[in-house]
Amino acid sequence: MDKDYIISLDQGTTSSRAILFDIKKKCIIGMKNKPFAQIYPKPGYVEHNPEEIWEGQLEVMKAVIEEAGISYDDIASIGIANQRETVVVWDRNTGKPIYNAIVWQCRRTADICERLKKERLEDIIKEKTGLVVDAYFSGTKIQWILDNVGGAKEKAQRNELMAGTIDSWLIWKLTGGKVHVTDYTNASRTMLFNIKSLKWDEELLEYMNIPISMMPSVVSSSGRIAYTDESVVGGKIPISGVAGDQQASLFGQACFDVGCAKNTYGTGCFILMNIGDKPVSSKNNLITTIAWVIGDEVKYALEGSVFNAGSTIQWIRDEMGLIKASAESRIEAEKVKDTNGVYLVPAFTGLGAPYWDMYARGAVLGITRGTKREHLIRAALESIAYQSMDILEVMKLDSGIDLKELKVDGGASANDFLMQFQADMLNINIKRPIITETTALGAAYLAGLGEGVWKSKEELSKDWSLDKLFAPKMESREREEKYSGWKKAVSKSLAWEEP
Repeated sequence: MDKDYIISLDQGTTSSRAILFDIKKKCIIGMKNKPFAQIYPKPGYVEHNPEEIWEGQLEVMKAVIEEAGISYDDIASIGIANQRETVVVWDRNTGKPIYNAIVWQCRRTADICERLKKERLEDIIKEKTGLVVDAYFSGTKIQWILDNVGGAKEKAQRNELMAGTIDSWLIWKLTGGKVHVTDYTNASRTMLFNIKSLKWDEELLEYMNIPISMMPSVVSSSGRIAYTDESVVGGKIPISGVAGDQQASLFGQACFDVGCAKNTYGTGCFILMNIGDKPVSSKNNLITTIAWVIGDEVKYALEGSVFNAGSTIQWIRDEMGLIKASAESRIEAEKVKDTNGVYLVPAFTGLGAPYWDMYARGAVLGITRGTKREHLIRAALESIAYQSMDILEVMKLDSGIDLKELKVDGGASANDFLMQFQADMLNINIKRPIITETTALGAAYLAGLGEGVWKSKEELSKDWSLDKLFAPKMESREREEKYSGWKKAVSKSLAWEEP
């Protein structure tokens, strides 16, 4: 391989990024970012404009190549990591979306999920897909679009519509409308894919009235998938790595061994543990998902999802005006010795694992006349650690593995106060790597493996390097008291809205 670079397209919930990796120097040499609009048509509804996502992603990709002064011929491959569960439905003939992308955070399909539960399909769906029935996943979003956009059902029956998560949409656009695929990790997030047979499940598609002709072909996470269209992109580059952002992060953290776990602190919080080559069914409301598929190797993970993590800090910054920049949260939180008994439960869009309560809503409890601004800021940060603890406690039970350490990444992992509090509450070591852009790194690793840049995962493991270790310092009694208060606060926020 005589090419020197790999580009990762990291398409997230709030922005589209392009990251340029130097293969020989094993480092990031360029990064471009383009935020896009968050659309809230009604309370609980969240949408994105698919065309805006595509245009922004193309713009940053071209910009990072131009700024580095390299040509398309210098690029070995493109890897894609994407916000998962967010879904687009577009017209096969015009290439235009028939509705905005419905975002993973959106709760509009809660009533469809309730119907599925009433029809006693929960156990069937969990057995086949590894998922719980929740508006979080893609299947009911596709069903909603078909039910609510005029003429959509008829077009779908005539094979005129295509559906896909954001990876599918980007690949379709990058290839000039020639290739409609998704990878196994993204397929496993739809509530329509059987993670044992590794196929779209026709029974589940029928339950949700979704024609199988809409769905993309499913491909490995690593291996040559397609080439970009020169007339669209400006050059012919192989696309050789694709994974949902959290699986990409698990891969980028080199969690290749059974029992290795990571937590990504992004808009939400996502904890994944490698459980090996056989799916484990959770008894504690976690989900089982495909970690990656490379050739004949299929790896599974247990996952717990926190809906609001970094978005909680955005809320205290943008809506509440308590801070002017996210980085201030650490400084303000350290001005007080504790929260003075205040707990913030950020159930803005319901609660994810292990509660899976679509009707929970945010709450601030324990306020007194002595409550200060700094106490609320500290409570917001602590809520992220508590929610992660909720998941890791039950992950230990499901896996039978007693975690000794947790690898961390994502924007909020740079907050030393939060990482130390997380270590204290979990009573384990927290490890932050030098490269915290592990989602983009994982996409690059998958793409590089797909093109033979790297020969094995063992070769990649050697590149993982520690930036900082956070060791627990808190006494067990204080830990137990704090966590008990959190559980009490959560109980007050559950089932706040009526179904």
